[in-house]
Amino acid sequence: MVNSLIESIKVNPFHTPLFKVGCEPCTSPTESSETSTVVRRFGAASVADGDSCEFGSAKYFALCGFGGVLSCGLTHTAVVPLDLVKCRIQVEPEKYKSIFNGFRVTVKEDGVRGLAKGWAPTFIGYSMQGLCKFGFYEVFKSLYSNLLGEENTFLWRTSLYLAASASAEFFADIALSPMEACKVRIQTQPGFANTLREAFPKMKADEGWSAFYKGIVPLWSRQIPYTMMKFACFERTVEALYKFVVPKPRAECSKGEQLVVTFVAGYIAGVFCAVVSHPADSVVSLLNKDKGSTATEALKKLGPKGVWRGLGARIIMIGTLTALQWFIYDSVKVYFRLPRPPPPEMPESLRLKLEAKKQSS
Repeated sequence: MVNSLIESIKVNPFHTPLFKVGCEPCTSPTESSETSTVVRRFGAASVADGDSCEFGSAKYFALCGFGGVLSCGLTHTAVVPLDLVKCRIQVEPEKYKSIFNGFRVTVKEDGVRGLAKGWAPTFIGYSMQGLCKFGFYEVFKSLYSNLLGEENTFLWRTSLYLAASASAEFFADIALSPMEACKVRIQTQPGFANTLREAFPKMKADEGWSAFYKGIVPLWSRQIPYTMMKFACFERTVEALYKFVVPKPRAECSKGEQLVVTFVAGYIAGVFCAVVSHPADSVVSLLNKDKGSTATEALKKLGPKGVWRGLGARIIMIGTLTALQWFIYDSVKVYFRLPRPPPPEMPESLRLKLEAKKQSS
């Protein structure tokens, strides 16, 4: 079953328009391979084109998952101080009135080391989330593309990005939820615990295993729209940048130039992500701070204005975070020589159909 799934992924039409090469497989050992042009599936072309593995192979998805671990784990841990202040602004606005005030009050009360509270659950939780988010995104994008077919994949590519990223994030949040609960409790409930080793057993003893998953629905509400925007907006922004901004095709850009485009597209996507997911993020922060509360109660307590509190900090944090995540993820692909298809191009068959339809009308 696993082998048939991998084979299905290998021949998915999402990549077909991207692998046009200038030779046809030889029909005999002595026949020249430069006689004509054909479209080859990625599984047949990857190694010959200089990639380290075939698309859809176990190695490919493993390295994509590893890239997700690095991109999410490292970046989220790096912005822990800003995340801590953002969470405190959300749950105690009367005390933490702004970003700068939040930093000042935190340093005054807890010292500089207090800004690092929650780093351990952040690193562990978001590393696990990144593994599932990026790894499963590649899997679901390929599977859904195979179901749609080559032409529909191009026409409905935005919907494909949205569906694949939503599916991946569903599982990623299940992996993230326990550590997210610990992180928020450490950061927003002074005196409860200072480390993961203190918080985890204390939460389990007080509330049982439900303590780690009581915020899963608000987490889905926050992370799934965020991830859908993150991947779809990134993919389409990259496509637009190469089409309207970058003065030459991607194939002619150096690896460094391609990574700059990746970073810019990631930051643009991050700003949209922050706005879309912020209300649910406020609910998650308050929910994990107040023992025994529900999502509905937290939403009522925050009110229409309260759900947007801390948005400025989140835009700065998520914009930088998303840009760095895509940069690291793409850098991992470059380093390990993984398949990196250029922006989608219209299949020739679809172009001919549209031209024929235009001429007949």
